Formats: sequence, structure tokens, C-alpha cells
Amino acid sequence: MTFSIVARSADGTAHGVAVASKFLAVGAAVPAAEAAVGALATQSYANLAYRPQGLALLRTGTAAADVVAGLTAADPGRAQRQLGVVGTGGDGAGWTGPGCHGWAGGAYGDGFAIQGNILTGPEVVEAMRLAWLAGDPAAPLARRLLAALRAGDAAGGDKRGRQSAALLVVSPGQGYGGTGDTVVDLRVDDHPAPCAELARLLGIHSLLFDRPDPATLLDLDGDLATEIRTLLTVRGHTHSDLDTALASWAGVENLEERLVPGRIDPLVLTHLRTT
Repeated sequence: MTFSIVARSADGTAHGVAVASKFLAVGAAVPAAEAAVGALATQSYANLAYRPQGLALLRTGTAAADVVAGLTAADPGRAQRQLGVVGTGGDGAGWTGPGCHGWAGGAYGDGFAIQGNILTGPEVVEAMRLAWLAGDPAAPLARRLLAALRAGDAAGGDKRGRQSAALLVVSPGQGYGGTGDTVVDLRVDDHPAPCAELARLLGIHSLLFDRPDPATLLDLDGDLATEIRTLLTVRGHTHSDLDTALASWAGVENLEERLVPGRIDPLVLTHLRTT
């Protein structure tokens, strides 16, 4: 009923899951991830107990293949289950029970597990595999996962149609404000084009919450400072200290994660100029 990719970033610091299905709110059932531990996807009559049990096994250093073997061996419903698991090192692993609705199968390799059932055919998994392998290893994991998911969607996806999609990425201390581990947690629960909508949401998320690129920051001085003060004044943010005025406006716009004292992110500047 679903196709998904579970993967680890090239540097090993992030883990995540991207999933889509003709199923309401697939993100509520399939993905699970824990920073510095691993990630998994449980689907095809999803066994939700796999999520805490799988993460508990990964937490002890159990290899992905052994996590899959342990979870499925203890499950009397394993014939209809599908599972993908990635740990902190080595290959991803998975299970496709013989009772899964066709087409069903998966592909696995270093740091990734791809799986799907009720698909238009094996071309869905293959398109996802190729997209993952072709991705820039230095790119954010969320972007790589989404690219693979969209490749599977474009190749046919769930043969019943489209309804929901989700994206979950974790990394130690990389969540909002540095106070958590959840980097991205986005869900499209009921939509005619869920993968495209998920991409739109990720674009907004990146604008609001990604850290600024130090190489692109602009100094808050000269004509630029004058322009920014004028724009802020028009919007009612008139504090005499420019950084304070900018922070006041950015807080309203939810752009506080992109602020750097004495400088401005070009994406923040564009937003200020156009809103």
C-alpha cells in the first residue's frame, strides 16, 4: 500500500524516512527515527510495534539485518508485512513478506533501504534507487530523501493512486533552536498530489529553519543598512538598533533561525523586500 525510503546521511549524522501512499495520513503509521540510532519504515498492514522495538534494538548497536530478522521472526503476521531499517553504519536491510499485495519488493545498500507494495511495478523501486545513488552526498538528507520519493512517484508509485506523504529526518542537536533532534517532520495527510505538496512544504521549511550559509551573508552597513532600516520602519519595526529591529520583524515572520548579528542572510533580505 506504500513506497518508502529509509536512509542515513553520507556523514552518518542524520537518519530519515520519506514515504507516500494511497492511504490516509501515512506519516502517522510508517516512519520512525531516533538521532544517532537509526530509522525504519513499517508498512503493508503496518505493525506499529516495530517502531519502538526496532529503535530499541538499533540503540543497542544491533545491525539492521538482525533488527529485521528479530522483528519479523517474532511477528505471526510477518507474511503480510514490509519493513526497511537503517542503522548507524553498514547496509540497510528489509523484509517483504510473501503475502504482500503485488507488486512488492525492495532494494538495499550502504545506508539505505527502499521498499514498496501495491506498486505499478519494480520500476518504482528502481527509480528510487537510482535517484538516491545519483544524489549529492553533501546535500541535506531531507532533500535527497524527497528526490528519491518523487522519482518513485513519477515512475508510477502506488498503483491505486495518491493520497498522503511524509518526511522525517533526525540528527543530534539539529532541531529548532538547537534544543532537539528533529530536523524535519512534515506530513501531507490527504492531498491529490502529496509528493508535490510535500516538496512545497519542505521549501517553506528550508526558508524558515535552515541555518544560513556563512559564505553568503551580507554586512549590515552602508546603503544596504539604510535600505533595510527603511523597509523595517514601513513594517513598524523602528528600534534604533538595526539588529534589534531586524530581529523584531524576523520573529513575526518565523525567520529567527536565519539571523546573524551584524549581517543578513540573502534569503531573509529577499523575503523582507518582497513581503
